[in-house]
Amino acid sequence: MKSSPQFSLLFLLFSFVAKALPLIRTKHVNAIFSFGDSYADTGNFAVLASPVLNDTIWTSKPPYGETFFHGPNGRCSDGRLVIDFIADEMGLPFLPPYLSHNESFSRGANFAVSGATALEFEFFVKNNLTSPDIINSSLRVQLSWFEELKPSLCSTPEDCWEYFGKCLFVLGEIGGNDYAYMLFFGWSVEQTMAYVPYVISVISSAVERLINEGATAIVIPGTWPAGCAPINLAINMNASIDAYEPQTGCIKALNELHRSHNIKLRFEITKLRLRYPHVALIYTDYYSLTIDFLLFPQHFGFIRAPLMACCGNGNNQYNINLTEACGMPGVSACQDPSTYVSWDGAHMTEAAYRYIASSWLRGPYADPPILLALRY
Repeated sequence: MKSSPQFSLLFLLFSFVAKALPLIRTKHVNAIFSFGDSYADTGNFAVLASPVLNDTIWTSKPPYGETFFHGPNGRCSDGRLVIDFIADEMGLPFLPPYLSHNESFSRGANFAVSGATALEFEFFVKNNLTSPDIINSSLRVQLSWFEELKPSLCSTPEDCWEYFGKCLFVLGEIGGNDYAYMLFFGWSVEQTMAYVPYVISVISSAVERLINEGATAIVIPGTWPAGCAPINLAINMNASIDAYEPQTGCIKALNELHRSHNIKLRFEITKLRLRYPHVALIYTDYYSLTIDFLLFPQHFGFIRAPLMACCGNGNNQYNINLTEACGMPGVSACQDPSTYVSWDGAHMTEAAYRYIASSWLRGPYADPPILLALRY
């Protein structure tokens, strides 16, 4: 979707008007169950990786979490994520990570893991796309954790069907890491593009699996424009001028890859809607709003260079040093993260996530908006 000033102003108008919609007109949501990667992880990676990476989990170090939580909490941001704002809107507590101990999951659980993939771990092993940082936390693994949790939530198939029918499921963002690993280990964009249909197929199968469990409302996010990530821009600092989008300054090929994913995902959701007309399947858009952040940053209060990371130690226009990441000793954050789109070069600030959450809940960057889909 091509962004325009009119479209950004439409977003602001929708946000203003929709805030007047009383939550009482929305179906009560008993719990939220979230899957995905670092865009939704509320602490699972920190638990899963600690025996392997120990003190080098930089996202578990300051200044992560400083804005809202006043310290690291397993989230890859300075504060709350989109899933946190959605839970708050539903009157629910922040979702505890499934791998945490002594937590109650009666109001929801988060299965997302930073670095998670849609495709199974075996695919990456077979194709030599592995590194110590890749942990087996694929979508299939996350769904198996959900299956493990079920007996504590409901006792019979009928009870589960009724219980999950009153829950909201958020399936992603997922798929972005699949492409990132392929490209990191030397695959071309063209080679990687060939696997988009396989990633979409895995997501579609996961949607059907949740529907078969009784889910009646599922949020299915697309991927974001990875070509606009400061970390990717820093990696490709020596690319020719033709490699960049003239309007945004983002890397064309990477954005084309993620646009292809989103187009195919939306088409698959359309097919699933025909198959399951009783289920609210909600496509949510990271991509378009992120592009609008870059084209019209002043509309959103992002007064700093929109392609610059808040937390970094780089002597370049992206504030990225490939050997000194946010969370490492000596790497500091900017004074006011709310004026930046990017937090650490790979993830967004709480301020950006707040706008994204509002646009998913009320429109126009969701089809349909979540609150509209949940209305009686």
